[in-house]
Amino acid sequence: MTDQSTRREFIQRSTAIAAGCWVGGTREGWTQEKSANSAIRFACIGVDGGKGASDRDDAGRHGDIVALCDINEDYLEKAASKFPKAKKYHDYRVMYDEMADQIDAITVSTPDHTHATAAIRGMKMGKHCFCQKPLTYTIAEARLMREVAAEKKLCTQMGNQGTASSGHREAVEIIRKGDIGAVKEVHIWTDRPIWAQGGGYPTDVEECPKHIHWDLFLGPAKDRPYHSAYQPFKWRGWLDFGTGALGDMACHTMNMAVMALQLFNPISAEATPDTEWTGAARAASYPKNSSIKFEFGPRGNLGPCVLYWYDGGRRPSNDLLMGESVEKTGSLVIGEKGRIFSSNSYHSDYLILPKEEYLEYKKPEHVISPGHFTEFANAIKENKPELAMSNFDYAGRLTETVLLGNIALRAGKKVEWDGVNMKVTNDSAANQFVTREYRHGWDL
Repeated sequence: MTDQSTRREFIQRSTAIAAGCWVGGTREGWTQEKSANSAIRFACIGVDGGKGASDRDDAGRHGDIVALCDINEDYLEKAASKFPKAKKYHDYRVMYDEMADQIDAITVSTPDHTHATAAIRGMKMGKHCFCQKPLTYTIAEARLMREVAAEKKLCTQMGNQGTASSGHREAVEIIRKGDIGAVKEVHIWTDRPIWAQGGGYPTDVEECPKHIHWDLFLGPAKDRPYHSAYQPFKWRGWLDFGTGALGDMACHTMNMAVMALQLFNPISAEATPDTEWTGAARAASYPKNSSIKFEFGPRGNLGPCVLYWYDGGRRPSNDLLMGESVEKTGSLVIGEKGRIFSSNSYHSDYLILPKEEYLEYKKPEHVISPGHFTEFANAIKENKPELAMSNFDYAGRLTETVLLGNIALRAGKKVEWDGVNMKVTNDSAANQFVTREYRHGWDL
């Protein structure tokens, strides 16, 4: 088999699981003629702290950064010192209004609650989009991101970098080939949260630092006073701004199993949070720890499957790992003939268990990625959205699966899910968590 045919078949299989075929034709914002003669013009939203700096630098290596946007003036000035030709903004809405015809693609590396509002505004203007994980704050937003990308024929990529690793791609192919047998059970765990959560809102008053544009940080979220408990990194654990441990890591740690087993549209999810998560704490933040059971029905030629999620120190039983130790983070896919275990969040390395039965196993061929962000840039240049393996057609579905776990947490009961129609069928009140209200001026 040639490298070219291997690449073609792998891409076809990967895009097929998302049930979408990309049709050729001119993409808005980037033409074949322009691709041959110009650099991609990037606008970066969220430019330092967390993934902002690395996504910004990736954009700079793959094109020209023409605009930088951040609600933190210190972050913005630091980024501007590296890219002095870029125009500076604190409000991405103003940036879009002033520079729409000068931007080809955007990077969105902001807190979870602003992913969709920042990205969709640009996508509706025909801008290709790289957005950090989890793709969105709500399931409804993830669905809309996928639909807008398809409608506008845009090249997209979610920032779950493990998708580009050889270990991830090998493990996906092993499971798809059936080399560990039919899979009925998956276990995923993480050491998150590594930030404070599980408590109520702060009650003391703090003055907002002059370099923080607090109203712009809030964006679509409901108005509340500034407090250092929320910003910069600590926003992840608060219901208003983040998606908790699940949202932070599951798009990485679930990624291999979801891609290999088409774990989209669970039929139910049931969460068991820590017993102290009550009252004011439950109304404000995510629990200190939890476990969540996702159930999936038949999917094509795949049978029913259960996925178990653990966070905050919870772990699966050591007995499941056939002598391997349960690390801080990991995944275990249990087949009828064998098991795949990885203690790496991105699945860059893994073991096939039991080891003695796979000593002579020949690993399957897989596509060598040129790099996660490079896939996105190449997709734009070659006018082929499918070249970015974690494009929104796939990443949107992955995010929907992940965020159903948070709906189950907040509902406080087992939720039965109609994924096609994005509806909890056994608890009408839980449907309030499928979407959210947006502050005036920040609507999608």
